[in-house]
Amino acid sequence: MESERGTFYAVGVGPGDPELMTRKAVRVLEDCPVLAVPRTPAGDSLALEIAQAGADLTDKEIHFIDFAMSRDEEKRRQAHRRAAEAVRALLDRGTDVAMPVLGDVSLFASSAYVAQLLEEEGCRCVRVPGVPSFCAAAARLGRSLTEMDLPVHILPAGGFPLEEALDLPGTKVLMKSGRALPQVLEALESRGLLESSAMVQNCGLPGEQAAESLKDAPQSGSYFTTLLVP
Repeated sequence: MESERGTFYAVGVGPGDPELMTRKAVRVLEDCPVLAVPRTPAGDSLALEIAQAGADLTDKEIHFIDFAMSRDEEKRRQAHRRAAEAVRALLDRGTDVAMPVLGDVSLFASSAYVAQLLEEEGCRCVRVPGVPSFCAAAARLGRSLTEMDLPVHILPAGGFPLEEALDLPGTKVLMKSGRALPQVLEALESRGLLESSAMVQNCGLPGEQAAESLKDAPQSGSYFTTLLVP
């Protein structure tokens, strides 16, 4: 008799500080016998490092998943399909599978594409939310992102027209700003927003850097660079 298929859990582990992992995230990671772990081309997995620091992952069966961090949509689609197929094979064994995800599972998360493909094939998927990096960055800087009737916009710095972004009302959260940082700083300076804007790099990680003003900000940043523009 064929065993019942397992459940796929996408688990947000927060931006870096393992103390920001939710109790539910810890419980699900500890309960699932198998982890499907996204990794970089260099073989690293920051999400796994955070999860290991906040949960007991002893004796877990770990399978690494490679995603294509590319602007080429077809390459990304193929990588998502391969990842879904790899996870599906594990679920078909009747085991639950958890994927640790940086930040929150609904924000720029590759796990969302995997879950969608699995659900199309009839697999049960559960999403466990995590603390988003921009919320952690705002708390680190002691800033509020919104006020009464004031919106907040979450934008990829390199994937949205910069001038249009800066014209939006309310707070602009510019994520993944590393490569685009020089252009962003130039645009902010031209609008007189450099001093009032702030930045956090590697929020919650050992190399964290926070700048309450961008007036003296570095001209380069890491992939995990978040800007807050009033």
